[in-house]
Amino acid sequence: MGGAALDRLLAVLLTAMLLTGLLTLRAGSPATGALFVLHGLLAGSLVIAVGLKLARSLPRAIRLRHWRSALLSMVLAILVVAALAGGFTWVASGRLLIVGPWTVLTLHVLAALVAIPIVAVHLLPRRWLVLRPPPSGTGRSISRRTAIGTLALAMGGAVAWLAANAIERAAGGSRRFTGSRWLPEGGIPPATTFFGESHEPIDAAAWRLHVDGAVLRPLALSLTELAQLGDEERMEVLDCTSGWALRTAWRGTPLSAVLEAAKPSAGAGHVTVRSATGWYARLGLDEADGALLATEVGGTALPHANGAPCRLVIRDRRGLEWVKWVSSVTVD
Repeated sequence: MGGAALDRLLAVLLTAMLLTGLLTLRAGSPATGALFVLHGLLAGSLVIAVGLKLARSLPRAIRLRHWRSALLSMVLAILVVAALAGGFTWVASGRLLIVGPWTVLTLHVLAALVAIPIVAVHLLPRRWLVLRPPPSGTGRSISRRTAIGTLALAMGGAVAWLAANAIERAAGGSRRFTGSRWLPEGGIPPATTFFGESHEPIDAAAWRLHVDGAVLRPLALSLTELAQLGDEERMEVLDCTSGWALRTAWRGTPLSAVLEAAKPSAGAGHVTVRSATGWYARLGLDEADGALLATEVGGTALPHANGAPCRLVIRDRRGLEWVKWVSSVTVD
Protein backbone atom coordinates (compact mmCIF):
# COMPACT_ATOMS: atom_id res chain seq x y z
CA MET A 1 0.00 0.00 0.00
CA GLY A 2 1.42 3.36 -1.05
CA GLY A 3 1.97 6.33 1.25
CA ALA A 4 -0.94 8.37 -0.12
CA ALA A 5 -3.29 5.38 0.10
CA LEU A 6 -2.24 4.76 3.69
CA ASP A 7 -2.83 8.45 4.51
CA ARG A 8 -6.32 8.27 3.01
CA LEU A 9 -7.09 5.10 4.92
CA LEU A 10 -5.81 6.61 8.17
CA ALA A 11 -8.01 9.66 7.63
CA VAL A 12 -11.05 7.46 6.99
CA LEU A 13 -10.33 5.28 10.03
CA LEU A 14 -9.71 8.24 12.35
CA THR A 15 -12.87 9.99 11.17
CA ALA A 16 -14.95 6.83 11.50
CA MET A 17 -13.52 6.12 14.96
CA LEU A 18 -14.26 9.63 16.20
CA LEU A 19 -17.78 9.66 14.74
CA THR A 20 -18.74 6.24 16.08
CA GLY A 21 -17.15 7.10 19.43
CA LEU A 22 -19.15 10.31 19.75
CA LEU A 23 -22.34 8.49 18.75
CA THR A 24 -21.79 5.83 21.42
CA LEU A 25 -21.91 8.50 24.13
CA ARG A 26 -25.64 8.84 23.50
CA ALA A 27 -26.44 5.32 22.26
CA GLY A 28 -28.16 3.40 25.04
CA SER A 29 -30.71 1.07 23.44
CA PRO A 30 -29.91 -2.55 22.52
CA ALA A 31 -30.71 -1.69 18.91
CA THR A 32 -27.50 0.39 18.81
CA GLY A 33 -25.30 -2.54 19.86
CA ALA A 34 -23.86 -2.90 16.35
CA LEU A 35 -22.41 0.63 16.65
CA PHE A 36 -20.20 -0.48 19.55
CA VAL A 37 -19.04 -3.57 17.63
CA LEU A 38 -18.15 -1.40 14.62
CA HIS A 39 -16.22 0.97 16.89
CA GLY A 40 -14.18 -1.95 18.21
CA LEU A 41 -13.44 -3.35 14.75
CA LEU A 42 -12.33 0.07 13.51
CA ALA A 43 -10.03 0.37 16.54
CA GLY A 44 -8.28 -2.88 15.65
CA SER A 45 -7.65 -1.70 12.08
CA LEU A 46 -6.46 1.70 13.30
CA VAL A 47 -3.89 0.09 15.60
CA ILE A 48 -2.24 -1.60 12.61
CA ALA A 49 -2.52 1.47 10.35
CA VAL A 50 -0.91 3.76 12.94
CA GLY A 51 1.95 1.29 13.39
CA LEU A 52 2.58 1.21 9.64
CA LYS A 53 2.45 5.00 9.37
CA LEU A 54 4.94 5.52 12.21
CA ALA A 55 7.32 2.90 10.84
CA ARG A 56 7.32 4.60 7.42
CA SER A 57 7.14 8.31 8.21
CA LEU A 58 8.85 8.98 11.51
CA PRO A 59 12.38 7.75 10.61
CA ARG A 60 12.21 9.70 7.35
CA ALA A 61 11.10 12.92 9.07
CA ILE A 62 13.95 12.63 11.59
CA ARG A 63 16.49 11.83 8.88
CA LEU A 64 15.44 14.88 6.87
CA ARG A 65 15.26 16.99 10.06
CA HIS A 66 11.63 17.88 9.60
CA TRP A 67 11.38 18.51 13.31
CA ARG A 68 8.03 20.28 13.35
CA SER A 69 6.42 17.51 11.33
CA ALA A 70 8.08 14.84 13.45
CA LEU A 71 6.99 16.48 16.71
CA LEU A 72 3.40 16.95 15.57
CA SER A 73 3.28 13.38 14.31
CA MET A 74 4.62 12.09 17.61
CA VAL A 75 2.08 14.06 19.66
CA LEU A 76 -0.76 12.82 17.46
CA ALA A 77 0.56 9.25 17.57
CA ILE A 78 0.84 9.33 21.37
CA LEU A 79 -2.77 10.54 21.71
CA VAL A 80 -4.12 7.99 19.25
CA VAL A 81 -2.10 5.16 20.78
CA ALA A 82 -3.20 6.23 24.28
CA ALA A 83 -6.85 6.21 23.20
CA LEU A 84 -6.51 2.83 21.52
CA ALA A 85 -4.53 1.31 24.38
CA GLY A 86 -7.11 2.57 26.85
CA GLY A 87 -9.95 1.00 24.87
CA PHE A 88 -8.30 -2.38 24.43
CA THR A 89 -7.08 -2.45 28.04
CA TRP A 90 -10.61 -1.70 29.21
CA VAL A 91 -11.94 -4.70 27.30
CA ALA A 92 -9.15 -7.19 27.92
CA SER A 93 -8.76 -6.47 31.65
CA GLY A 94 -12.18 -7.90 32.44
CA ARG A 95 -12.74 -5.43 35.30
CA LEU A 96 -13.51 -1.82 36.18
CA LEU A 97 -10.17 0.01 35.83
CA ILE A 98 -9.79 3.31 37.69
CA VAL A 99 -6.84 5.72 37.53
CA GLY A 100 -7.14 8.49 40.10
CA PRO A 101 -10.57 10.14 39.75
CA TRP A 102 -11.20 8.65 36.27
CA THR A 103 -11.93 5.29 34.76
CA VAL A 104 -9.65 4.09 31.96
CA LEU A 105 -12.62 4.39 29.59
CA THR A 106 -12.95 8.10 30.43
CA LEU A 107 -9.23 8.59 29.71
CA HIS A 108 -9.73 6.73 26.43
CA VAL A 109 -12.46 9.20 25.42
CA LEU A 110 -10.53 12.27 26.60
CA ALA A 111 -7.42 11.25 24.60
CA ALA A 112 -9.58 10.87 21.49
CA LEU A 113 -11.21 14.28 21.99
CA VAL A 114 -7.84 16.00 22.44
CA ALA A 115 -6.61 14.31 19.24
CA ILE A 116 -9.30 15.99 17.10
CA PRO A 117 -7.69 19.49 16.91
CA ILE A 118 -4.22 17.90 16.49
CA VAL A 119 -5.49 16.00 13.46
CA ALA A 120 -6.85 19.26 12.02
CA VAL A 121 -3.54 21.09 12.54
CA HIS A 122 -1.65 18.14 11.05
CA LEU A 123 -3.73 18.21 7.87
CA LEU A 124 -4.21 21.96 7.39
CA PRO A 125 -0.94 22.97 5.66
CA ARG A 126 -1.10 20.66 2.62
CA ARG A 127 -1.55 17.10 3.76
CA TRP A 128 -5.27 17.38 3.12
CA LEU A 129 -4.41 17.36 -0.60
CA VAL A 130 -3.31 13.73 -0.49
CA LEU A 131 -6.60 12.80 1.12
CA ARG A 132 -8.57 13.84 -1.94
CA PRO A 133 -9.62 10.96 -4.19
CA PRO A 134 -7.86 10.85 -7.57
CA PRO A 135 -9.58 13.11 -10.14
CA SER A 136 -11.82 11.37 -12.63
CA GLY A 137 -10.40 10.76 -16.07
CA THR A 138 -6.81 10.35 -14.88
CA GLY A 139 -6.94 6.61 -15.16
CA ARG A 140 -5.95 6.28 -11.53
CA SER A 141 -8.04 3.92 -9.46
CA ILE A 142 -7.65 1.80 -6.40
CA SER A 143 -4.76 -0.53 -7.07
CA ARG A 144 -4.80 -4.22 -6.32
CA ARG A 145 -2.08 -3.64 -3.75
CA THR A 146 -4.19 -1.00 -1.96
CA ALA A 147 -7.27 -3.22 -2.03
CA ILE A 148 -5.35 -6.16 -0.56
CA GLY A 149 -3.77 -3.89 2.06
CA THR A 150 -7.16 -2.50 3.07
CA LEU A 151 -8.62 -6.01 3.34
CA ALA A 152 -5.64 -7.11 5.44
CA LEU A 153 -6.17 -4.16 7.80
CA ALA A 154 -9.86 -5.03 8.14
CA MET A 155 -9.02 -8.66 8.92
CA GLY A 156 -6.32 -7.58 11.37
CA GLY A 157 -8.82 -5.30 13.09
CA ALA A 158 -11.29 -8.16 13.47
CA VAL A 159 -8.58 -10.41 14.92
CA ALA A 160 -7.53 -7.72 17.44
CA TRP A 161 -11.14 -7.13 18.50
CA LEU A 162 -11.88 -10.84 18.88
CA ALA A 163 -8.63 -11.37 20.80
CA ALA A 164 -9.43 -8.61 23.30
CA ASN A 165 -12.88 -10.09 23.91
CA ALA A 166 -11.45 -13.60 24.28
CA ILE A 167 -8.95 -12.35 26.88
CA GLU A 168 -11.79 -10.64 28.74
CA ARG A 169 -13.84 -13.85 28.86
CA ALA A 170 -10.81 -15.78 30.08
CA ALA A 171 -10.40 -13.22 32.88
CA GLY A 172 -14.04 -13.73 33.88
CA GLY A 173 -15.13 -10.22 32.85
CA SER A 174 -18.44 -9.18 31.34
CA ARG A 175 -19.78 -5.93 29.97
CA ARG A 176 -23.05 -4.47 28.86
CA PHE A 177 -23.37 -4.08 25.08
CA THR A 178 -22.23 -0.47 25.54
CA GLY A 179 -18.91 -1.62 27.02
CA SER A 180 -19.86 -0.56 30.56
CA ARG A 181 -18.97 -2.82 33.48
CA TRP A 182 -21.86 -3.98 35.66
CA LEU A 183 -21.91 -2.85 39.27
CA PRO A 184 -23.75 -4.95 41.90
CA GLU A 185 -27.49 -4.47 41.49
CA GLY A 186 -29.28 -2.01 43.76
CA GLY A 187 -27.99 0.81 45.90
CA ILE A 188 -26.78 4.32 45.10
CA PRO A 189 -24.93 5.11 41.85
CA PRO A 190 -21.37 6.46 42.10
CA ALA A 191 -21.18 10.26 42.03
CA THR A 192 -19.59 10.86 38.63
CA THR A 193 -20.00 13.50 35.93
CA PHE A 194 -18.45 13.17 32.48
CA PHE A 195 -17.85 16.89 31.93
CA GLY A 196 -17.19 17.75 35.58
CA GLU A 197 -20.32 19.90 35.90
CA SER A 198 -21.53 20.49 39.42
CA HIS A 199 -23.99 22.61 41.34
CA GLU A 200 -24.33 23.90 44.85
CA PRO A 201 -26.86 22.01 47.03
CA ILE A 202 -30.41 23.11 46.26
CA ASP A 203 -32.88 24.06 49.01
CA ALA A 204 -35.57 21.40 48.55
CA ALA A 205 -38.21 23.58 50.25
CA ALA A 206 -37.61 26.47 47.86
CA TRP A 207 -37.12 24.34 44.73
CA ARG A 208 -39.72 24.51 41.99
CA LEU A 209 -40.08 22.56 38.77
CA HIS A 210 -41.06 25.05 36.06
CA VAL A 211 -43.11 23.61 33.21
CA ASP A 212 -43.52 26.01 30.31
CA GLY A 213 -43.37 26.42 26.53
CA ALA A 214 -46.17 25.08 24.32
CA VAL A 215 -48.51 24.21 27.21
CA LEU A 216 -51.97 25.46 28.14
CA ARG A 217 -51.19 25.47 31.88
CA PRO A 218 -47.66 26.58 32.82
CA LEU A 219 -46.69 25.13 36.20
CA ALA A 220 -44.29 25.79 39.06
CA LEU A 221 -44.36 22.63 41.18
CA SER A 222 -42.90 22.09 44.64
CA LEU A 223 -41.66 18.63 45.57
CA THR A 224 -44.94 17.94 47.38
CA GLU A 225 -47.02 19.08 44.41
CA LEU A 226 -44.85 17.04 42.06
CA ALA A 227 -45.38 13.89 44.16
CA GLN A 228 -49.13 14.49 44.20
CA LEU A 229 -49.20 14.09 40.41
CA GLY A 230 -47.97 10.52 40.69
CA ASP A 231 -45.55 8.27 42.54
CA GLU A 232 -43.89 5.22 40.96
CA GLU A 233 -40.88 3.01 41.57
CA ARG A 234 -39.05 1.53 38.59
CA MET A 235 -35.99 -0.67 38.15
CA GLU A 236 -33.87 1.06 35.51
CA VAL A 237 -30.29 0.81 34.31
CA LEU A 238 -28.09 3.89 34.64
CA ASP A 239 -25.33 3.36 32.08
CA CYS A 240 -22.61 5.94 32.66
CA THR A 241 -20.31 7.02 29.82
CA SER A 242 -17.38 6.67 32.23
CA GLY A 243 -17.79 2.91 31.93
CA TRP A 244 -20.12 1.45 34.56
CA ALA A 245 -23.76 0.37 34.58
CA LEU A 246 -26.07 -0.06 37.56
CA ARG A 247 -29.57 -1.49 37.72
CA THR A 248 -31.35 -0.06 40.73
CA ALA A 249 -34.71 1.25 41.98
CA TRP A 250 -35.73 4.80 41.16
CA ARG A 251 -38.83 6.44 42.66
CA GLY A 252 -40.53 9.62 41.54
CA THR A 253 -43.18 11.14 39.31
CA PRO A 254 -43.70 10.02 35.70
CA LEU A 255 -42.90 12.84 33.30
CA SER A 256 -46.10 11.93 31.46
CA ALA A 257 -48.13 12.91 34.57
CA VAL A 258 -46.45 16.33 34.64
CA LEU A 259 -47.15 16.85 30.94
CA GLU A 260 -50.76 15.76 31.38
CA ALA A 261 -51.20 18.38 34.10
CA ALA A 262 -49.60 21.09 31.93
CA LYS A 263 -51.62 20.09 28.82
CA PRO A 264 -49.27 20.39 25.80
CA SER A 265 -50.63 22.45 22.94
CA ALA A 266 -51.74 20.82 19.70
CA GLY A 267 -48.75 20.30 17.45
CA ALA A 268 -46.20 20.06 20.28
CA GLY A 269 -43.73 17.26 19.66
CA HIS A 270 -40.74 17.60 21.98
CA VAL A 271 -39.79 18.09 25.59
CA THR A 272 -36.56 19.63 26.89
CA VAL A 273 -35.61 18.72 30.46
CA ARG A 274 -33.05 21.22 31.74
CA SER A 275 -30.68 21.22 34.71
CA ALA A 276 -29.84 24.11 37.00
CA THR A 277 -26.36 23.88 35.43
CA GLY A 278 -27.77 24.50 31.92
CA TRP A 279 -27.25 20.89 30.78
CA TYR A 280 -30.33 19.39 29.12
CA ALA A 281 -31.86 16.41 27.35
CA ARG A 282 -34.33 16.69 24.49
CA LEU A 283 -36.97 13.98 24.10
CA GLY A 284 -39.85 13.29 21.77
CA LEU A 285 -43.24 13.42 23.46
CA ASP A 286 -43.67 9.68 22.90
CA GLU A 287 -40.31 8.95 24.55
CA ALA A 288 -41.13 11.31 27.41
CA ASP A 289 -44.03 9.00 28.31
CA GLY A 290 -41.47 6.49 29.60
CA ALA A 291 -39.38 8.96 31.61
CA LEU A 292 -39.37 9.49 35.37
CA LEU A 293 -38.57 12.57 37.45
CA ALA A 294 -36.85 10.75 40.31
CA THR A 295 -36.54 12.04 43.85
CA GLU A 296 -35.35 8.75 45.41
CA VAL A 297 -32.82 6.07 44.44
CA GLY A 298 -32.05 2.74 46.04
CA GLY A 299 -34.76 3.22 48.65
CA THR A 300 -33.44 6.52 49.96
CA ALA A 301 -33.73 10.23 49.16
CA LEU A 302 -31.76 11.25 46.11
CA PRO A 303 -28.30 12.47 47.22
CA HIS A 304 -27.10 15.87 46.03
CA ALA A 305 -24.28 14.29 43.97
CA ASN A 306 -26.89 12.23 42.15
CA GLY A 307 -29.00 15.26 41.23
CA ALA A 308 -31.19 16.11 44.25
CA PRO A 309 -33.84 17.18 44.55
CA CYS A 310 -34.91 15.81 41.14
CA ARG A 311 -33.23 13.83 38.38
CA LEU A 312 -34.38 12.61 34.98
CA VAL A 313 -34.48 8.82 34.55
CA ILE A 314 -35.04 7.53 31.03
CA ARG A 315 -34.67 4.04 29.67
CA ASP A 316 -32.37 3.38 26.68
CA ARG A 317 -30.47 6.65 27.12
CA ARG A 318 -26.93 6.89 28.49
CA GLY A 319 -26.24 8.57 31.83
CA LEU A 320 -25.09 11.63 29.90
CA GLU A 321 -28.77 12.44 29.35
CA TRP A 322 -30.09 11.51 32.80
CA VAL A 323 -30.19 15.19 33.70
CA LYS A 324 -29.27 16.01 37.30
CA TRP A 325 -30.64 18.93 39.35
CA VAL A 326 -33.68 19.26 37.09
CA SER A 327 -35.08 22.78 37.12
CA SER A 328 -37.45 23.01 34.16
CA VAL A 329 -39.43 21.12 31.54
CA THR A 330 -40.10 22.98 28.29
CA VAL A 331 -42.54 21.73 25.64
CA ASP A 332 -42.24 22.77 22.00
